[in-house]
Amino acid sequence: MSHTLEQALRYPLGDTLPESGRSLEVARGVRWLRMPLPFVLDHINLWLLRDELDGRAGWTVVDCGVDSASTRAVWEQVFERELQGLPVLRVVVTHMHPDHIGLAHWLTARWSEPGRECRLWISTGDWNAACNAVRGGTGPAGEEAAVFYALHGLADREALQRVRSLRSDFATLVPAVPTRHRRLMDAQVLRIGGRDWVCLAGYGHAPEHMALHCPALEVLIAGDMVLPRISTNISVYGHQPEGDPLTLYLASLERMRALPAGVLVLPSHGKPFVGLHERIAQLQAHHAERLEEVERSCAQAPRSALELLPGLFRRPLDASQIPFALGEAVAHAHCLWGRGVLGPRDGADGVRRWVAA
Repeated sequence: MSHTLEQALRYPLGDTLPESGRSLEVARGVRWLRMPLPFVLDHINLWLLRDELDGRAGWTVVDCGVDSASTRAVWEQVFERELQGLPVLRVVVTHMHPDHIGLAHWLTARWSEPGRECRLWISTGDWNAACNAVRGGTGPAGEEAAVFYALHGLADREALQRVRSLRSDFATLVPAVPTRHRRLMDAQVLRIGGRDWVCLAGYGHAPEHMALHCPALEVLIAGDMVLPRISTNISVYGHQPEGDPLTLYLASLERMRALPAGVLVLPSHGKPFVGLHERIAQLQAHHAERLEEVERSCAQAPRSALELLPGLFRRPLDASQIPFALGEAVAHAHCLWGRGVLGPRDGADGVRRWVAA
């Protein structure tokens, strides 16, 4: 994000970050944890909410981190230093991506007792998607993915073979998913720590992402729906090859505009900020610019998704990034397809190109 755009947001905690294994209070009864990730995006924010459930005092955990020795070690420090001797009562997961659900199986097992199960709370759409992904059923890897990327212009044999042979790393980061869950649904109200938290479903980034809004605290746990410095990944994958996730995401963003402008946004990556409406406008403008670029390029000549990448990504992409970038390029083309602006044309070479409708 440009410096000018970031200046439009306000960061109440400045540059202060939680220390490893420690938490920071960001609102009454709401504490911020930060866990390492083995990616370029090297951290995830998790949240501890002071709670009481079925007459027991304790904590609700929101999101988990990936399953790794380093993340488990940080969690053990949190258990020792930050829980005030109280148990984790439930684990809420915003959506099914590995950095959010990875350790849900371990946390729920770690804090369950006979007759007192620490339950996973998640949308059923994302629970099902996570279960399927653990079995290798979805993602940017495997034969189905290679066929999809080839359709959209990826012709490099080595790259396609790498996609075919690459086992999805989902099961490495999420070795198991709890076999039972409590379903979260849009507009459902959770009573956490004596306050109401309203579930707000969002689409496009995950099957049924759940953000949590507490009107009394003026706090929004936004998950990945609204991030302060980067745009959320919105991609089409081979298991839903005609999907239109960008249209769904933009509609979800617009719904979030109904929340108060001064709400404190707790994102999964980056720092807590105030400026939800401004950030929504920035994200909408970002995608509008990219859609204009795709439309302009395809008006000049038929373009495959691969041929659209230079206009959409103004930085070099390495081999591991190209499949994800292709998914985003297809998402923008499909959005324009749904609007009747572009249409697909499948060539004799087996590549789909986009033309003005």
